[in-house]
Amino acid sequence: MMQLLYSFALVLILILYSSPAACKALDCQLQEFRKVAFTYTVDKSGKGNFTTIQSAINSVPEGNTQWLCIQISPEKYREKVTIPENKPCIFLKGAGRKLTIIEWGDHETTNTSATFSSYSDNIIAKGITFKNTYNLLQKPDRVDWKQAVSARIRGDKCAFYRCAFLGVQDTLWDEKGRHLFKKCFIEGAVDFIFGKAKSVYERCLIYVNIGRYEPELEGYITAQKKELTDHESGFVFKDSEINGTGKAYLGRAWGPYSTVIIQNTTLSDVVVPQGWNAWDYVQQEENFTYVEVDNKGAGANTSNRVPWLKKLNADELSKFLSMSFIDSDGWLAKLPNTS
Repeated sequence: MMQLLYSFALVLILILYSSPAACKALDCQLQEFRKVAFTYTVDKSGKGNFTTIQSAINSVPEGNTQWLCIQISPEKYREKVTIPENKPCIFLKGAGRKLTIIEWGDHETTNTSATFSSYSDNIIAKGITFKNTYNLLQKPDRVDWKQAVSARIRGDKCAFYRCAFLGVQDTLWDEKGRHLFKKCFIEGAVDFIFGKAKSVYERCLIYVNIGRYEPELEGYITAQKKELTDHESGFVFKDSEINGTGKAYLGRAWGPYSTVIIQNTTLSDVVVPQGWNAWDYVQQEENFTYVEVDNKGAGANTSNRVPWLKKLNADELSKFLSMSFIDSDGWLAKLPNTS
């Protein structure tokens, strides 16, 4: 009988921990008026608690459960920054994306190249530029692009406000988890927003820079990697702008169920008429969910788009356009005050 009870308990634990709900990140603790518990300061001149961003992160206790702020002075920080998986509830607050810049130039492999890597749940950043300098420093007459990531985000419930992500190839690895990017600037040429996260890009400026380096080539803005129909994955761009120099596809399929929605966004003539590319999934295009709705601008004309551009009814569309797409449990309202 005891063995039977033990087996039942073990099965129950496995079910709980393998269910989607059990994989959601827990909320962090806040003080009154949505204030953080502690604030550390980073200043290269030595006037703060730390002189590097990484040393401030290293000081955060493992298993941290209270929101704390790392306030970063206006400087250019030449360092690779990593937030490990066991250090959640961190708010990185810069002085503005033109003033607080984190940059590095690794480029050997996608996995190791990121200037900023965030593995933990519950991470916020505001007013910071994340930059991979490798491809950006190349001269137009000698282009040898590498997969040089500016930021890699793989935790659940992460938000970025008024940040910039600068690169050329593979700029922003929106790897996994639920994410919000609001009023951000994202620049690149090839697959420069890629991954299998479930993310909303709201009031962002997406800037194609391929014309600066290889004007005769066509770039790709997104490479979305939804792999199965029931995966929680997809990119939604709303109330934004897509601009730049050269020509680019809105996206190409990195996964067999690749999902990208673009709504109420201004598209310049940087967008190629066909709009989308099947990449390695030719003849599987019916599985993609590529949707354009209520857009404007010279690149918004869909008359010459690929024939497999999706048209969704109002109910289908509302599942993507409502913030519940990433916020069904209300985590955004539980974030600290970012003002």
